[in-house]
Amino acid sequence: FGREFRYADLARMTERLAARLFELGVRKGDRVILDMQNCPQLVIAHFAILRANAVVVPVNPMNRAEELKHYITDPDARVAITTGDLAAELVKASDALPAADRLEHLIVTQFTDCMPEGATPDTIADLPEAWHNWLLTRHPLPALAGGQVHAWTDALATDAPAPEPSVGPTDLAILPYTSGTTGLPKGCMHTHGSIMHNAVASSAWGNATAENVTLMVVPMFHITGMVSLMHSNIYAGCTLVMMPRWDRDLAGRLISRYRVTTWTNIPTMVIDLLGS
Repeated sequence: FGREFRYADLARMTERLAARLFELGVRKGDRVILDMQNCPQLVIAHFAILRANAVVVPVNPMNRAEELKHYITDPDARVAITTGDLAAELVKASDALPAADRLEHLIVTQFTDCMPEGATPDTIADLPEAWHNWLLTRHPLPALAGGQVHAWTDALATDAPAPEPSVGPTDLAILPYTSGTTGLPKGCMHTHGSIMHNAVASSAWGNATAENVTLMVVPMFHITGMVSLMHSNIYAGCTLVMMPRWDRDLAGRLISRYRVTTWTNIPTMVIDLLGS
């Protein structure tokens, strides 16, 4: 929606958030929940968790409290990062658990934290009307039973140093969960080595270069959006044009305006765009 970040900005914010996670007690191998729709904060938080030597637990933002309990207890997560519109569900899930299983810290960002300053429906021309309340509302921080809730902007304001990198190729990096079709969702263990292999291979298979301009609309909590878009494109140094969810008219305008060269998607998106 008009806000631009350079790779130097991404690196700086990632370092700051990693330092804050370390201050909150996150250590090597700890699992940190990441629950949000596509937005710059998801990319920053994802790499901040890895930079803090911890493990990313990506969660589908459509999950509700009863489902979220499993994503807290199964990986033994004590810290979560989410957006203001989803924070209440994570709090509801945590508060319903026994005290020993609850979250200890919740970092909450508002979508407007990474939008142009003073964003309103009048100043963000591309914002679909149906998204006004969703993206522009600044939600009050909820109270977390037995824990603390932190604003994203405060978390990035820390001046503490980030921890020394201490993970290697065989250490756990990402713990995405299955859909739970045949029972409770199961964590899929991906090491730094397997993630790096897929990022490099996906980038090479698509002939990616730093000149690519990629439309990022496939959900990045899902392994396709995470690896085939976020990891591979950042590995290649591409420009990422981000959408929080699908809207065919907005997608068409962004493709034209930013001269998008690459778009990983699903067939229904192509059919919808061509029907516009």
